[in-house]
Amino acid sequence: MAAPRHGAFHPLTVAAVDRLTDDSVALTLRVPAELREEYRHAPGQHLTLRRTAPEGGTEVRRTYSICSPAPAPDGPGPAELRVGVRLVEGGEFSTFAHKEIAAGDVLDVMVPAGRFVLEPAAAPASGHYAAIVGGSGITPVLSIAASLLAARPDARFCLVRSDRTAASTMFLEEVADLKDRYPARFQLVTVLSREEQESGLPSGRLDEERLAALLPALLPVAEVTGWFLCGPYGLVQGAERALSGLGVVRTRVHEEIFHVEEVTAPARTAASAAASHGRVTARLDGRSGTWPVQDGESLLDAVLRNRADAPYACKGGVCGTCRAFLVSGEVRMDRNFALESEETEAGFVLACQSHPLTEEVEIDFDR
Repeated sequence: MAAPRHGAFHPLTVAAVDRLTDDSVALTLRVPAELREEYRHAPGQHLTLRRTAPEGGTEVRRTYSICSPAPAPDGPGPAELRVGVRLVEGGEFSTFAHKEIAAGDVLDVMVPAGRFVLEPAAAPASGHYAAIVGGSGITPVLSIAASLLAARPDARFCLVRSDRTAASTMFLEEVADLKDRYPARFQLVTVLSREEQESGLPSGRLDEERLAALLPALLPVAEVTGWFLCGPYGLVQGAERALSGLGVVRTRVHEEIFHVEEVTAPARTAASAAASHGRVTARLDGRSGTWPVQDGESLLDAVLRNRADAPYACKGGVCGTCRAFLVSGEVRMDRNFALESEETEAGFVLACQSHPLTEEVEIDFDR
């Protein structure tokens, strides 16, 4: 079977809408038999959901992580996919999901994407894994933990999660089920930032200092094969610094940021401003084209004017859907919260944040 096209959307029927908390729901999407291979996913990947607003007809895309376990590599693709959606103040799609989506509705859903993943088949059977998550950051980690523990009978997983209150905690039952199913191999530590617990850790934020003291008391930090950090920018950065201070090698740390406060793009120097236009050659799904880049325009926007199927979701440098390999030329990225240092060093860029610094730039979405 041919590989799924980058950015390909298919209509999927909503099988169920489950309310998790006052401000979060889980959407279960039914995958027809003929599309199950296209929606085969690794634990930790996400889906992009698309909606065209009735007023004005503007298109809205949002990315949500898959929380259901990944299918076995030698088994059929998934018959259903489940994602968690937390209500964001003023969020167009999350408000739509909470107030309007119902079982039986049909949504446009992109094929799975993302590299915040663990491949259970490639993981050491006796590996020790850990995750530090905040809020809705539990969503991809739930899939990672469930998939790993089911696939590797000797693997262990420690989950440190931070939430505001018990009532705002997503997927309580699903995490409790993991604890019941794997009592000797799944360790759960919950910290509430705005509510005292009857037992367990005191309330308060999980910052760098607190994590640096907590983690060595929970598990043998140096023996952890892989760390998964997911949640708000501040939590992820604090956890990364804490792990670095504890001597954890950077290649063992995987990050995904769910929310970043708006920041001002870097000021353009005279040199960068002079080369802010040019031409981009882009390869996508085996076809290449060359098009002009208008002054101040990103490479992604230039490609989209000519190839509507170019992959993207957030356009904010967070989701990584528009990741491409820089074949030639030079670019400036305004922001990057999706690519790890190993990826940028290897030559990958975010097309939505990249502006040409040379007259000719070539990128490859197929790498």
